[in-house]
Amino acid sequence: MEVAGFIEWISDALIEQNECNVGMLRLDKIHPIISGNKYFKLKYYLEEAKKANRDTIITFGGYYSNHLHATAFACNKYGFKSVGYVRGEEPSSMNDTLKDCIKFGMELKFIPQGEFKKIQDQFNVSHSRNVQIIPMGGHGILGMKGASEILNNEIAKEFDYIIASAGTGTMGGGLLDILEKHQQLVLISAVKNNFSLKEEIFELDPSLVAKEKQLFIQHQFHCGGFGKSNQLLFEKMNWFYNQHQIPTDFVYTGKMILGFYELLRNNSIQKNSKILLVHSGGLQGNRSLGAGSLNF
Repeated sequence: MEVAGFIEWISDALIEQNECNVGMLRLDKIHPIISGNKYFKLKYYLEEAKKANRDTIITFGGYYSNHLHATAFACNKYGFKSVGYVRGEEPSSMNDTLKDCIKFGMELKFIPQGEFKKIQDQFNVSHSRNVQIIPMGGHGILGMKGASEILNNEIAKEFDYIIASAGTGTMGGGLLDILEKHQQLVLISAVKNNFSLKEEIFELDPSLVAKEKQLFIQHQFHCGGFGKSNQLLFEKMNWFYNQHQIPTDFVYTGKMILGFYELLRNNSIQKNSKILLVHSGGLQGNRSLGAGSLNF
């Protein structure tokens, strides 16, 4: 897919003060359900399942997982059975994300927090031949391979900085893999104390170590941890929407925006730079927020 057409140019007082050219890659606009980077991270897992004549996809996620949501829809669309292992006890009432997963035909199995990793590890060791395992978040070399296609176009090569949010580092690995020599990749970690992120990216593909000096990870914008939020985050998301009419989500892209403007403010980004912000989708997760948190 040619994603260059999804770049929207933005400008405001702080961007102009730093004399930067900033574009946002609106991956959230690629598909209404298989949103953002999920479109790319699922691609090669589904292709592998089809080539191997597998009929069932098994994957993993939390109560508000964009990954489960997108996988359930994709499996329904392409004719796969789907099973989602959900971290935590079965809730007394399903939230909108889980309701959609069920509507899309996904069988949900709820696993207590302490047993969740063990279940994942067991499937990685042994499973039926007709089953395709997709790790949580699409993590793995196939997810990274798909994510590398996000920047696989000539326009993307013109930017000095690529800035994106990061969870497992799968998309980050893909972006780093395709990065040009003159470019820097800045990842805003959405996970608290995720200090092993760089090593986990290199474990996906050891050849990426050669680009270590082009990779910069910011760990201070998680707003309390993965899936956590605070008033400062909501204020920045609302401000950004008022300025640019671009919605963000509170798990990933909102934290990226928070981090980006702080980096601009403290001169961590060179003036006169050309910057690409990667909108990785996931807007459906905002449905879990209370009324009035966001103005969009």
